[in-house]
Amino acid sequence: MLITFTRSIILYIIILIVMRLMGKREIGQLQPFELAIAIMIADLASIPMTDTGIPIQNGIVPILGLLFMHLIISMINMKSLHAREIICGKPSILIYRGKIKEEVLRKERITINELEERLRSLNVFSLGDVEFAILETSGQLTVIPKPNKRNVIPEDLGIEPAYEGISYDLVIDGVIMKKNLKEIGRDYTWLKKEVRKIWYKSRTSIDCNF
Repeated sequence: MLITFTRSIILYIIILIVMRLMGKREIGQLQPFELAIAIMIADLASIPMTDTGIPIQNGIVPILGLLFMHLIISMINMKSLHAREIICGKPSILIYRGKIKEEVLRKERITINELEERLRSLNVFSLGDVEFAILETSGQLTVIPKPNKRNVIPEDLGIEPAYEGISYDLVIDGVIMKKNLKEIGRDYTWLKKEVRKIWYKSRTSIDCNF
């Protein structure tokens, strides 16, 4: 039991490191080759995790091999547009200038009902509101509404909003974020002065916009 527990922890750490090395995008939108690698990693890890008769390196080595393959394929994708189209495919335009491309729907094996369902998940409730609908290589749908159906933005009203910047955490759980202070061009002395102006409590985050 202890051996199985230890092997599980080791394999979990290896997979966590591999997924981090594969990049942040793997957690979200997966390309076909990335999905295949993720499935294979899970399968390779599960066998030596539960079967103590199999050496643990029999799971670790193939996982590292898949990581190596992923890095190679990712490099090829960045260097060659033609290879990228072969490996990842190309986006498909399902609706072009308000007209449904039925031949593309058939090619992608998507019915009108499925298209409407995907549009509803994006808060688009009518096909007539869509100017372009693009099926991305990750399988996600990108929708560009018609001009008269888009949300109003300040630019449409001739308004120039004031610059807001982003929020920086300066104190988290009582720990001063020195890197963030440096990022906004402030120092510890300035922070102490600001803290004196408000009620300071331990384990409280202080946000400032710059």
